[in-house]
Amino acid sequence: MSTLSHKNTRVKKIIHVDMDCFYAAVEMRDFPEYRNIPLAVGGDGPRSVLCTCNYIARNFGIRSAMSAIKAKQLCPELKIVHGRMAVYKEVSNHIREIFSRYTDLIEPLSLDEAYLDVSNTTKCQGSATLIAEQIRADIYNELNLTASAGIAPNKFIAKIASDENKPNGQCVIPPDKVPSFVDKLSLKKIPGIGPKTFQKLQQAGFSNCSDVRASSIANLTPIVGKFASSLFQKAHGIDHRELEVSRQRKSLAIETTLALDIYTEKECLVVVEQLLPKLLIRLAKVNNLKVIRQGIKLKFNDFTQTTVEQQSNIPDQNTYKTLLTKAHIRAVKNGKQRGIRLVGLTLGFAEPQIDSHQGEQQMELPHF
Repeated sequence: MSTLSHKNTRVKKIIHVDMDCFYAAVEMRDFPEYRNIPLAVGGDGPRSVLCTCNYIARNFGIRSAMSAIKAKQLCPELKIVHGRMAVYKEVSNHIREIFSRYTDLIEPLSLDEAYLDVSNTTKCQGSATLIAEQIRADIYNELNLTASAGIAPNKFIAKIASDENKPNGQCVIPPDKVPSFVDKLSLKKIPGIGPKTFQKLQQAGFSNCSDVRASSIANLTPIVGKFASSLFQKAHGIDHRELEVSRQRKSLAIETTLALDIYTEKECLVVVEQLLPKLLIRLAKVNNLKVIRQGIKLKFNDFTQTTVEQQSNIPDQNTYKTLLTKAHIRAVKNGKQRGIRLVGLTLGFAEPQIDSHQGEQQMELPHF
């Protein structure tokens, strides 16, 4: 019989805040003519995919990461606009500032969602429900955008709950309601379970969390491998993960998907020379990180890809040329030259140095 790890800790109050169709919502806010039409943000080229879309577009079956061509087939009237990342980042920074009014324990997941630990805050009488309501009101009053929220004892339940009453709603799952909430939860809603994995689980008789709860890790392992233990825990509503409030960036990358395949190294070099200045601009915005590695990525027209890297302390165009030569050789497969549909540049960063004495001092701090 599989055992579960129940830590004897005080119940936490975790909020997961998720903006509603964020990029599209910003466009609709700034351009009133977009508000009552099916709208998507992304590229409109033959190989472009959508970043997001509004709820009108979703009624046609359009989803994020869908190709622009398929989206247009589902909804010929769909308006696709190019994203304005600088604007989205500015709005995101404002949202983070709102979060910081209520807690210092914030784990950003992307520009439009984050976890907040409000276990120790005294704001709103210490009520996580009231804090979530106030945060959503602040976002609406100051940015004219809506957000949804999930409130629960852990990150997993909070994230699932934030999707329950979208858009512009929130869902509270107190500790005593966790068992009943997860019992009827479909496994396809659990992060990490994609359509193929869900299909395999269904074929083995697992459709929802109650099916998993009635089984064991041993029975799940042949289906989902190392994920079995995590899945078994989640099916019982257990998630011991702490918020990662300071994430260390390990790499920086920029890439472009080409409208038409290219074939020669010279053509690839032109793309590299276009990407490098943009990569350096992004690097300038990253503080106190030491470059230790350069890399180049090519994706071929059979959708396989290759990456070549080498140690480097300073981003250098000549190094990228050398890496490109090595990567381009791999475009030949079975004696045939494959087309290249994507070119990307990467930089790797060193791990931060931690003083061992400081680490010992940190370990002595009590846990609350």
